[in-house]
Amino acid sequence: MINNLEDVDWSSMSHAYGSAGEVPLWLERMASPDPEVREKAFSSFYSAAHHQGDVYRCTTASIPYLFALADDPRTPDRAAVLALLLSIGRAALDRDPEGIYCSPSGDMTRPYAETVPRMRERAAAFERYAADPDPRVRRAAVPALGLFLDDTDRAFALLREQLAAESGTAERLLVVEAAAELARRMPTALDPVTTWLTDLATEPSLDADIRLAALVHRAASTPETIGTDLVPTATALLHQLAPEPEEEPDAEPTACGQCAACTAAATEPAPNPTVPPQLAAVFADLDRHGRTHAPTTELLTTLHHVLDDRVAERTALLTAQLTHPDRATRHDAIPMAKNLIHTWRGDHTHLVHLLADQLRPHDPYTTAEAAETLGQLPPTLAEPARQTLATLVEAHRTTHGPTVWASPHPLLRRAHQNAVTALAHLGDQRALPDLTAALDTGADAWRAIAAAGHLPRAADELLPRLTRRLADADLTQDWTWSEACTLIAALRRLNHPAAVPALADTLTTCVRQDQRRGTVAVLDLLAGFGTDAASVLESARPLADAEDPELRLAATQLLWAAEHDPADAVPRLTGLLDTHKQSGAVEALGRIGTPAAAALPALRALLQDGYEWTRLHAAAAIHDIAGPTESETVVPVLLEVWEKNGATSGSVLECLLRMGPAAAPALPRIREELTRVRRSGRNIGGIDEDEALQHTARAIIERLA
Repeated sequence: MINNLEDVDWSSMSHAYGSAGEVPLWLERMASPDPEVREKAFSSFYSAAHHQGDVYRCTTASIPYLFALADDPRTPDRAAVLALLLSIGRAALDRDPEGIYCSPSGDMTRPYAETVPRMRERAAAFERYAADPDPRVRRAAVPALGLFLDDTDRAFALLREQLAAESGTAERLLVVEAAAELARRMPTALDPVTTWLTDLATEPSLDADIRLAALVHRAASTPETIGTDLVPTATALLHQLAPEPEEEPDAEPTACGQCAACTAAATEPAPNPTVPPQLAAVFADLDRHGRTHAPTTELLTTLHHVLDDRVAERTALLTAQLTHPDRATRHDAIPMAKNLIHTWRGDHTHLVHLLADQLRPHDPYTTAEAAETLGQLPPTLAEPARQTLATLVEAHRTTHGPTVWASPHPLLRRAHQNAVTALAHLGDQRALPDLTAALDTGADAWRAIAAAGHLPRAADELLPRLTRRLADADLTQDWTWSEACTLIAALRRLNHPAAVPALADTLTTCVRQDQRRGTVAVLDLLAGFGTDAASVLESARPLADAEDPELRLAATQLLWAAEHDPADAVPRLTGLLDTHKQSGAVEALGRIGTPAAAALPALRALLQDGYEWTRLHAAAAIHDIAGPTESETVVPVLLEVWEKNGATSGSVLECLLRMGPAAAPALPRIREELTRVRRSGRNIGGIDEDEALQHTARAIIERLA
């Protein structure tokens, strides 16, 4: 079927994830009659020759053979081959064509520049594929008409013909999208295509899905023309789309019943005992990420992207999505709502109420998604959903019994656990029965442990269970994914000194087993208990002289917290200023305050450092040690750092709050920060940090008013 593979020099072409010679083998196996062999071949090719959507010389060299597979009617998965070709072509179009790739052997190539011409020279083939009798092949090929045909008139004519010929929703939406892609790629096509899209959007005889697609892609092609009627028109068209009939509540919870994606999700493979459950959950989340259920989802995602910072209009659109009679549409709106809330500031109370409305006992698939989203919001934002979450949790217990946390039905188990943990994040005691049962039985205990830290008022019930599990934990496991790591995080949140004896035992075990990361984590936690941790000083003191700077820092901070002896702590911390734990040492000196005055010369020297975070930490520590007398030095540094790196905003504002009246020169910049619509902070999507920095900014303004 594929000839002359042996004539290609594959050596030094493969990406580091695959060895030379494997690429042609994968290409041959893509034509195997065995579905499992084909699936593995495609997966291997994507992982090695098209890793993370990139293009290498071996990827480009594969293109003729992929076309040969697509041309051969005997190829079982022609649509999958075309999807791979389109993925390669799109990646090349989206990259700098002059970008140079250096292979492991030092071979210098320009794979992007080589890939696009190979696609364009096969324009006739794409035309054939777009007219193929197999709708899967047509769906895979249609986007190429907008991407790789240089004859604009020909491409536009083909797309118009294709729209008239297609009857399926997915196929027709792809045609409209391809036309918009053509308009964006070829300037000569912009006017005729946008005129056509306008006509489609306003033609009442056309189906609502085509009109909606035309409306959205018209806006995406000419965003400067967006008017106030865009969202009302889009939502009106969205509600014209006829949903599938709603199913009656089921005896046992199921998926939405409307698509293969959620139906497949109704069963999950048995957990692998060799994989930490937290890590397995991460991969399960990745598998769910990007899964779509309604044919209009990609289209509505595009519309949200076009609307960008128009938060009010996007909220109105999400209102239409989350109140739509179609379950699939509502489900797919949940991650869009999450994206809006996590990215943009504003009053999102209405959206939170709508997310709470998705918590429906007969639809655990959507309920799980909504509960997880609510659990990832700061308590101040998720508060309006509290009672709905509690009502759902109680309904689950009433209907399915007190062991519903460990239900054998995967969808129900995930929905209930997500609702319980979201309720716990609100500090609500009604989550406690499930958490204590999970800790007692071990059923998905890692989820219960993570949630337990949010219930400090229930420390009397939770601490014995958590410390008992800590005593039994295997501290030799990878600390990142171990139960011990989750337990330490929960105990840190509870912050109850009754945990000190158990932590002291854990520290001893970590030291004996040379578990550096565990030792550091326990030392950091114990330092938060201050003088209540004095009983562990004998174990901690030798660690303050360790060779490892991270151990020295953690132990020194504990010594200071328990003893408050600056004569011991300050020299140790000053000695760490020339190590990779410099920022931690600087912050620790700032917390010591005035008794750390001996470190001021070293800290002032750091104000000249080229890294803005170093200058920020140094300036904050100088103020915390020397007080208002240093404000004329500190404030300009803070403002300069903030201007250069917006990610520093939260830390800068915390320091300015501590400065009191001395922060007055920063007021204009603080007020400006509060006018911004996009969230700020060190972490992308760090909604908790942004909410905190807004609170801090308002507190400073109120204090200085």
